[in-house]
Amino acid sequence: MSAREILNKWNYNDAKNYYMIDAWGNGYFNISENGEVTVKLPWPDGTKEISILEIVNGVKDRGFSLPILIRFRDILNNSLSKIHQSFKKAIKEYDYKGVYKGVYPIKVNQQEEVIEQITKAGEQFHHGLEAGSKAELIAALAYMHDPEAYIICNGYKDQEFIDLALYALKIDIQAILVIERPGELKLILERSEKLNIKPRIGIRVKLSSKAKGLWSDSGGDKSVFGLTTSQIVDLVEILKQNKMLDCLELLHYHIGSQIPNISNIRSSVMEACRYYVELVKEGAKMGILNIGGGLAVDYDGSKTDFESSRNYSLNEYCSDIIEAISSEMDEYKIEHPTIISESGRATVAYYSVLLFNILDVNRLEYKNIPEKLPPESHEYLINLFEVYNSLSIKNIQEYFHDAIYYLNEIRALFQHGNISLREKALSENIFWQVIRKIEGEIKNFKYIPDELQELDEVLVDIYYGNFSVFQSLPDAWAINQLFPIMPIHRLNEKPKNRAIIADTTCDCDGKIIRFVDLKDIKKYILLHDLKEDEDYIIGTFLVGAYQETLGDLHNLFGDTNVFSVCLDEKGKLEYIKELEGDSVIDILTYVEYDPKKLIYNFRNIAEQAVKLDKITPRERKEIMSVYEEGLRGYTYFEK
Repeated sequence: MSAREILNKWNYNDAKNYYMIDAWGNGYFNISENGEVTVKLPWPDGTKEISILEIVNGVKDRGFSLPILIRFRDILNNSLSKIHQSFKKAIKEYDYKGVYKGVYPIKVNQQEEVIEQITKAGEQFHHGLEAGSKAELIAALAYMHDPEAYIICNGYKDQEFIDLALYALKIDIQAILVIERPGELKLILERSEKLNIKPRIGIRVKLSSKAKGLWSDSGGDKSVFGLTTSQIVDLVEILKQNKMLDCLELLHYHIGSQIPNISNIRSSVMEACRYYVELVKEGAKMGILNIGGGLAVDYDGSKTDFESSRNYSLNEYCSDIIEAISSEMDEYKIEHPTIISESGRATVAYYSVLLFNILDVNRLEYKNIPEKLPPESHEYLINLFEVYNSLSIKNIQEYFHDAIYYLNEIRALFQHGNISLREKALSENIFWQVIRKIEGEIKNFKYIPDELQELDEVLVDIYYGNFSVFQSLPDAWAINQLFPIMPIHRLNEKPKNRAIIADTTCDCDGKIIRFVDLKDIKKYILLHDLKEDEDYIIGTFLVGAYQETLGDLHNLFGDTNVFSVCLDEKGKLEYIKELEGDSVIDILTYVEYDPKKLIYNFRNIAEQAVKLDKITPRERKEIMSVYEEGLRGYTYFEK
């Protein structure tokens, strides 16, 4: 084997290391020996490993186009089970006398299939739901059949919201009204008396503890939710005066989503326990401690306190919480409370994968530079050409500065009409060849000057993906959330092209330029050359939390096609649910267009063209057919 062959050797294990699938996959995703990403679905005897490319081909055979969102029901069930099993283990280890009952925050992914499956799979654990609005409560009431599970009612509440929660208690649905602001108690007491229904009340405390990360403002004194210590004292007094202190049974807090550092989690639990203890001393019934959300997902696989990761395991998270609550309650000889957590992200993140095909590539081309410049070339072009020919290790930094200077001067000359289009094109080609030369040389440097360290990030190709960042990955655009992204096939081939990914919108923000890395954030990803007549398919993983419901209709791109899959009783993959993505007519209706009026208006325009002899009546028919077919079509690129 030649030295070149050894250097270029690449197989699926190299792909595993580069794309870090074992680090962020949480045991659910893998790369097979034939170079395809697989999903490992939980099964009674272990797991069943299935190629995601095969699933995509199954979707295509059923008449659906990319992009598609694949939901893995078995992963959702398993994620939910893991949380309960970890708390059960910690409860046994610390001889905790209370129990754990989780609730799923509907806002994390409100899709009907998610709510239905969580209530079904969670019934054995008495897993409930958290509703932060009237609409979410209405959805929760229709699916919560377990009288031992809770519906935690957060958010601002009007009379109708409160009445629904109170009536739920009459039909044995355990709805607890959590007071977020002082004025809510008065309305709850009024409606309780009017309906003659004793409420179950919780309070959300505004802790001083804060967490690092993207959602740090959810906690601390500046949080917009929760009661201050003084407001809690006032609330207790009002309940005492109304002889309803026995209705207060839950303390709730929330210091943020995706908390990366376990020390923040532990400190907030301990602070919350002090409030809980004092409320028991005041005579409140209590019995339930709601620790809120925050259980993070390790999006980048680094296992650090970076905002897209976490420096703790699920078992450590559960153990620290149980140990902290146990020790605090034991110190004051208070009965161990029922623990509730609102772990939404950790429940559904792994559940969904977005898959899209690459439509085209804009490659930074390196054309051959002529041996001689054209006669009468401009002085600056001659100087730039000399930089290219004379570049060496000794003068590399000086010539880097010279190349930038001459290119900028040539561009200024072009703007003033003093240099031709062809001369400008040649100068840019020479410049990029200089940069390419420099980038090749500095790889062997022991010390690379700061200004040269990011050259590899400049020399990237643009891969155009058939999707919308704003619709399918809004957090990647809005808050720079990292998601694992990689091709799902051809992983036995070495990817050689440094790339960023642009979507099909005409917005400069419609791109992905941040990729997971063990030590930092990569500014590009390695991808393969495209092949004729073969889709090159990219997967974006861990998108089950928030991304399906926060989407924006930028450029009127709508929801993608959705397929839900699971293993049947024989372990065979089953396509259990399919949802057709938005058509153009759907999207236009969302933004108040009347499709009939659109057709009518365009038909009149076409008829006017017939009258002016610009088209024939037969051509008008063809044009209208294309227009109406476009209305019925997918909002994304169709082959």
